[in-house]
Amino acid sequence: MVTSLAGCPPAAWALSDIPQIPGQQQPEEPDSSTAPEPTEDEKSDDDAADPGLTGIPDPDPLINKPGEDQTDADTAEPQKPPPEVIYDISKAPEPVRRMRELMIEAAASGDIERLRALMNPGPNQTQIQLGTDEDDPVAKLKSLSGDPDGVEILAILIDILSTGFVRVDAGTRDEAYVWPYFAEKPLSLLTPPEKVELLRIVTAGDFAEMEELGNYNFFRLGISPDGQWKFFAAGD
Repeated sequence: MVTSLAGCPPAAWALSDIPQIPGQQQPEEPDSSTAPEPTEDEKSDDDAADPGLTGIPDPDPLINKPGEDQTDADTAEPQKPPPEVIYDISKAPEPVRRMRELMIEAAASGDIERLRALMNPGPNQTQIQLGTDEDDPVAKLKSLSGDPDGVEILAILIDILSTGFVRVDAGTRDEAYVWPYFAEKPLSLLTPPEKVELLRIVTAGDFAEMEELGNYNFFRLGISPDGQWKFFAAGD
């Protein structure tokens, strides 16, 4: 039997097939070409709202511009060159040469009392700067020796006076000729032959400790230009 379609509801309209009501205008699609340009404030708001947008990063505060800071090397005072090491005793004044000779003779005798007459008894007495409580200068020397008679100190005295020497504080009231020169020359600047010379006075262990400290800290002595034995000291 043929069924009539006249009584059946029409099929759903497609969106494009919806008839336009007479007198009603169809809404126009916006024309992107005529859309107003966003203002600067709107652009800023849009950029802030979009986490994917990034601007130019601020300069790193850790970056120093040239000329802002100076390094320690620029501001540090230049180190003075080490004094000239002298081996020729004839370059020292005659009074200095004479005192050195007398000291070696006294030390070689084995009698430490022979040094007493060379230590300037009185107000200009030789300064024994060795941290001992003894008042008598010869007793101070004995207290530093490994033996009761002070023979070890006499041997050290000869060894020291057998090295090169330096002139310090030239032209001042503190001018002196100092033995050994290691007391005034940085250990880092010693040549291999000079290290050998130093090891004739100290042990290898002592030398290693001195290198850690950065300076010579064994015995040293000074003679003034007029031939006075100024000091005998040890330490930094």
